[in-house]
Amino acid sequence: MASLTPEEQVMLGKAKSYQEFGSGYAKQQSTRPQTLGYGLNDSPVGQAARMSEKLLDWTDNRGSAGTVLTMDEMLDNITLYWLTGTATSSARFYWENVEVDSSAKVELPTGITQFSGDLFDSSRRWVERAYPQICYWSESQIGGHFAAWEEPEIFADEVMACFSQFR
Repeated sequence: MASLTPEEQVMLGKAKSYQEFGSGYAKQQSTRPQTLGYGLNDSPVGQAARMSEKLLDWTDNRGSAGTVLTMDEMLDNITLYWLTGTATSSARFYWENVEVDSSAKVELPTGITQFSGDLFDSSRRWVERAYPQICYWSESQIGGHFAAWEEPEIFADEVMACFSQFR
């Protein structure tokens, strides 16, 4: 691969920090999702604590998830997980996808909007190795991992911009 651009160096630094300090949940979910699920389904406080942590860490906020989502929005989402007992199936998604072939290419037209507050960033040239048919690429200066929830207007505009070219 050619030399890293300054932006790509920053991206790798962000990924390294995540790997060192924020990826424990993924390791547990990819190896022992049932055990985690039993605990989360048994304890509404545990479910709320786990999801609150992710909302704080994964939203594009200024130190408080409440700057992007209302308390009611967060509690509604946490309650939905609790009432439907979906913590286990949500965790199991990681276990079911641990053997995904990362060398496979997606040969379909692909639209991508990268939100600056998400867990990872990728340069277009990195993404094009797996998605060679990128038909729409955009970078939003706001929005995190839950972009559709945090910034629904921007998300909707991005989806429309991507698909409007196929009319």
